[in-house]
Amino acid sequence: MPELEAPLEIGGVELPNRLYRAPLLECAGEGPDAAETLAAELEPAAASGAGLVFQGAAPVRMDGGRVAPSMTSLADPEFAAGLSELTDAIHDHGGRVFVQLDHGGLRSMETWHAEYRRANPETTQLAVSEPPWPLRLADRLGFLDFDVRVLSTDEVYDLAADFGRCAANAADAGYDGVHLAGANMGILQQFLSPFYNRRDDEFADGVRFFEAVYDEIRARAGDLPVVAKVPAETETPPFVRRHLTADDAVDICARLDRIGYDALVPVRVSTFWDMSIVRGRFPDRAWRDPNFREGYVAAFGSRWKAALVAAANRVEAFEYDFEPTWNADLARRVREAVSAPVLLEGGVRTREQMDALLGDSEDGEEEDDGNAPACDAVGMGRPFYAEPRLPARILDAEDAAAVCANCNNCTVPQVTGANGVCRTPNVLAERGELVREGAYDRE
Repeated sequence: MPELEAPLEIGGVELPNRLYRAPLLECAGEGPDAAETLAAELEPAAASGAGLVFQGAAPVRMDGGRVAPSMTSLADPEFAAGLSELTDAIHDHGGRVFVQLDHGGLRSMETWHAEYRRANPETTQLAVSEPPWPLRLADRLGFLDFDVRVLSTDEVYDLAADFGRCAANAADAGYDGVHLAGANMGILQQFLSPFYNRRDDEFADGVRFFEAVYDEIRARAGDLPVVAKVPAETETPPFVRRHLTADDAVDICARLDRIGYDALVPVRVSTFWDMSIVRGRFPDRAWRDPNFREGYVAAFGSRWKAALVAAANRVEAFEYDFEPTWNADLARRVREAVSAPVLLEGGVRTREQMDALLGDSEDGEEEDDGNAPACDAVGMGRPFYAEPRLPARILDAEDAAAVCANCNNCTVPQVTGANGVCRTPNVLAERGELVREGAYDRE
């Protein structure tokens, strides 16, 4: 079975190994220093040995659809061309870089970020269908702010074309491929999910939208590799009756494989944007940090609303406690159903786990049943906030483990536009000791 260090081909692009940095929020914005900021965030992963680096959540439109502050859109060709500084830096280290394309739909900032909504009162949310009742209730209670425009059939095609245009801009800027953000309550998941999609046209079948996006990318960006994240809404609250099951996700992956998608990333999520995405401890330090207090108020609209969000976050931390390699069983099922490479992320923290997920057992034999290979490449996300040069350790030692404490102090401040960095003292102290030992040095 393949080792972590073995090369892997995705859509004709050869990766030097099977370790990747999963998509995160870089909060680089769209100013003149965006490429430099992105390079500072992403280049260390390639320089330390990651075969593939994903740039996270690039909105496919300049107006609306952004899921967090300080995002970096590739919708402007001239701006996108300037990001070649980043792609050149990744390629200089022998790595590959894909950009994740996204549109938030009902999850967009104009729904939940109070200050952004006030500054952009004309911006409406694009919706697959009218919002489901739990979101309408949250709107009436003042926690969300909906001004929805349900997409017509022609507008759905226009949105698919935006994905294609951004993919073409990415190719021109030197990106090696694109990744569709098909989970985390973005509009791609909303097309797939029966909780959100109650259309009566051809796009009532959410895979049809993925097919339209794929066709647009092929028409505008040629054979640029296309990766898709595919959700199984297995973590959905019990009051949601209609949602994507694991069986549904496997079937969707098989259909995308037949369409021609070059790699698939199956993930277990909720129908909502909650801690099922980032399982772990309640980020108490981040919520208490006075540096972010006003930013939380600006995002959520008032101190009491910010306090309620924090309280909900605390409850979710009990429901979605950290679970090692939580997508492994789903990925294993998908891998048996498709011919495209399957990528796995979520709760991966050790080299030993990576070897097991790839099926690289001690005797070199493939195990059977539940121990069969789960994936063809393995990724980590939040651990890179704590250790930007983590691959140097993972690729160097069979007993290596990330120092990430799964505390989520890195993620919550991003609603204020803050960078995603580790803020936990004992984790930073452990990284500092590894730096002094030369653990991140590579020849």
